[in-house]
Amino acid sequence: MKQGLRTFFLRHETILLLILVAEWCYFNSVGRHFGSLDNSFDIVRHSVEIGLLAVVMTPIILTGGIDLSVGSLLGLCAIVFGKLWRDAGWSVGSAAMGTVVLGALAGGLNATLITWLRLPPLIVTLGTYSLFRGVAEAVTQGVDTFTNFPASFLFIGQERWLGIPAQAPFFLLVAGVVWLLVHRTTWGRSWRAIGFSPEGARYAGIPVGRRLATVYVMAGIVAALAAIIYTARLGQAKADAGSGYELFAITAVVLGGTSIFGGTGSVHGTLLGVAAIAVLNNGLVHARQPREVGGMLTGLLLILTMAASVLPKMLAKARPTGHATGRNTQSQTNA
Repeated sequence: MKQGLRTFFLRHETILLLILVAEWCYFNSVGRHFGSLDNSFDIVRHSVEIGLLAVVMTPIILTGGIDLSVGSLLGLCAIVFGKLWRDAGWSVGSAAMGTVVLGALAGGLNATLITWLRLPPLIVTLGTYSLFRGVAEAVTQGVDTFTNFPASFLFIGQERWLGIPAQAPFFLLVAGVVWLLVHRTTWGRSWRAIGFSPEGARYAGIPVGRRLATVYVMAGIVAALAAIIYTARLGQAKADAGSGYELFAITAVVLGGTSIFGGTGSVHGTLLGVAAIAVLNNGLVHARQPREVGGMLTGLLLILTMAASVLPKMLAKARPTGHATGRNTQSQTNA
């Protein structure tokens, strides 16, 4: 029983959950309306897009890969959505479907370069990061902004449905699907196997190329969905939409305990990472701290969480060695 409790409290997710609770208690004590229901919904509303990117980034990092292009793709998809609706005269639903198709094609481009040409994911997505943002800037010439969307569309990002933010069900649906894929299917096990050893996975009969292609196409589709929700929340689409979101998403995934080298991690850990970052950024606003402090504390939170989960395990491994050394010394003395 004691061993089970000790293992539970040494888990990365448990440590992160305790830090999240400590964050909430602190900011609730210094911010007048931080703990209100309205502010809680505001935290959810402003973290959905990053949460979507982080959730879909989890299986990518599990495979030992990375996708630096999701933030830029979000911006490009937002522009294309606005262009299709305003200039091409498409309905909101048709424009949304066209945007999702674009996201899938963009993810397919990353997948093709990584799986067929065997290029490193870091280099590929760094290139498409600049490509997608550059295309968005070219389409808008850096100044064109799409606004005046219908109220029925803005409802998704600005209103409530059944008492909760209207975009929350979309996020829960995507998070639930990805969680099931990662933790309850052979796909998830194959992604972990690829992260541990791509060559070993090939020898085991896993279609590595197809499995890798799936996660990058899935990332493109979810980035397009995040772009639509982002546009509905702000009521406008512009070329710089999603700037820096890829870094927040990666931070949330690593903060949640997924190894940047692949093979280990969880979607629920990523969700805790997203929550920790969202609560921190919102709490700093209520504590009237400069925005720049958020980036500093996010980095510090990442370091402390990783250290807190690693140090107890290191100490636990060190203790038996110390005892064994003591026994050996005693035996030598008796001899």
